[in-house]
Amino acid sequence: MSGATNASGHIDSFEATVKDFWKSRPRRPHQGRKLAGVAAAIGNRYGIDPVVIRVVLVALTIFGGVGLTLYLLGWLFLPGEDDEVSGFEHLAGKGRSSVSKGFALVLCIILVPSLTWTFAGNWFDGGGFIGLALVVTGVYLLHRSRGHLNRPAATATAASTYDSVGTAAYGYSPITTQEPTTWAGSWDPLGAAPLAWDLPSPAPAPEPPAPPPPPRRKSKVGLVTLAVALVVGGVGAALAASVGGWFTAAHVLGLVLGVLGTGLVAGSFLGGVRGLVWLAAPLAAAALFFTTVPFDHFGGGLGNLKATPTSAEEVLPSYERTAGLVELDLREVPESSTPIETTVRNGAGNVEVIVPRTADVTYVCDATAGNVDCFGRTQSGVGNGELRGFDTGPDGTGGQRITLHVESGAGNLEVSRG
Repeated sequence: MSGATNASGHIDSFEATVKDFWKSRPRRPHQGRKLAGVAAAIGNRYGIDPVVIRVVLVALTIFGGVGLTLYLLGWLFLPGEDDEVSGFEHLAGKGRSSVSKGFALVLCIILVPSLTWTFAGNWFDGGGFIGLALVVTGVYLLHRSRGHLNRPAATATAASTYDSVGTAAYGYSPITTQEPTTWAGSWDPLGAAPLAWDLPSPAPAPEPPAPPPPPRRKSKVGLVTLAVALVVGGVGAALAASVGGWFTAAHVLGLVLGVLGTGLVAGSFLGGVRGLVWLAAPLAAAALFFTTVPFDHFGGGLGNLKATPTSAEEVLPSYERTAGLVELDLREVPESSTPIETTVRNGAGNVEVIVPRTADVTYVCDATAGNVDCFGRTQSGVGNGELRGFDTGPDGTGGQRITLHVESGAGNLEVSRG
């Protein structure tokens, strides 16, 4: 390190930080890697658990798409543990690398659609740019404060040999030997030539083995984070069930993931958070699901809803839940001349409506994601549109008139006769 560091060893200026980062880039290790060793390289270089790096890359891939692009860039520009240069530099002919030129070219080709996909502007409303800005800022601050630690050792280069032409070209003189001087007629008390008086120096004492690294102290960050996450999730679920409206399951998941993310970042320095990854990964997938499917216009809170009205007057204008199970059974309503009209809506979960066998039903069935079965008409998948129709039952027209509007954000939707 040069004058770019202060008294504590931390790098001072912005330019020095950028140059030193490139000079002492993380090296992808042979041990501990899952694919190319990018996460392990960054974790080893800055003393962070590689699992946290992997979680961040996966999260950046899901929310913004920049995680995959960053991993490909790391594969191309971070040299291997025993390499002289990175794969991209090897492709340009600047040194030796374990990444072949053909594979480096393949990575460059894959990088083009990855960049297009990330920065197309329609991936979570430009989240790729936000993710990239956060990563660049985080790496800069991390290297500025920890760049002087765990610096990778310089790779060994082959020893240079010089022949007579080479030594002359570089100004070196060949070593010459002289015959030993003959000491004729001189007194030799040891009976040996003076040149033989030089005895070999004693072999240097072997260096003591390096002491083993101190064991990492146990940390309670994981347990504390899990406890706080459970409390936040429980309180959030209770609020979503009672308040409903704008506060949905997606908000609860966001709060819990925020707690887990804070704990993972703290645990990357203090340890003890590996187990949280198995909780954060499915919650992140669930959060992606809840943000993709439009649940925000589904009210009613969380929980199951089962209704069996016994008269036309008891039929409510709407039955609604944000998430849960919704069942409406209209078979107990006696036939009358009063028409029945109701709406059944559920954000996440199954919806089942049962009507009398002789009722004349005008229906609209709509499920954003899931299976739909309305009087034998079926469809499945995502975004299939509405099913509209009029069903008179096995007896033909003349029964109880019912108008149904059944909607589901994600889940199975079924309308049938009893």
